[in-house]
Amino acid sequence: MASAAELVDRLTLVVPDFPEPGILFRDLTPTLADAAALRAITDELVGRFAGAFDLVAGIEARGFLLAAAAAYAAGTGVVAVRKAGKLPPATLVEHYELEYGAAALEIRADQLAPGTRVLVLDDVLATGGTVDATCTLLERAGAHVAGVGVVLELTGLGGRERLAGRDVAAIRAV
Repeated sequence: MASAAELVDRLTLVVPDFPEPGILFRDLTPTLADAAALRAITDELVGRFAGAFDLVAGIEARGFLLAAAAAYAAGTGVVAVRKAGKLPPATLVEHYELEYGAAALEIRADQLAPGTRVLVLDDVLATGGTVDATCTLLERAGAHVAGVGVVLELTGLGGRERLAGRDVAAIRAV
């Protein structure tokens, strides 16, 4: 039986020059559409942090898919970390800088009990800006970030360094 990393390698679509020339885009949607791959990814991420979290937070949009699968497998709830303007008030908002502009993320202000241990999941760790903003947002809400799990880590872009001091697990680093 293939490992999660082997399935990610085999099923991830690599698209050159998307969304702009010089970018090598790694599309995980075919990987997540494969039942065996989704199960292997979920089992590995949940297993890596087993017993350390009470809720799973998924970052919009593919992180939602991973978080829902992980929460189901672990028997926990799931928190959606949304792009700004997608949730009704009252929300907590975290603004952050991207390599190509600025963005903001939100969660419901009353969603987390103080001290809730949250596992943060997303598809790709690149520069770390989105994951870092998510962790900051959850901590502002009173939660404890138990760890960060991603399917792909794009090494050389500084994401892991930006998350220094956090427990970060990647299924595959490229």
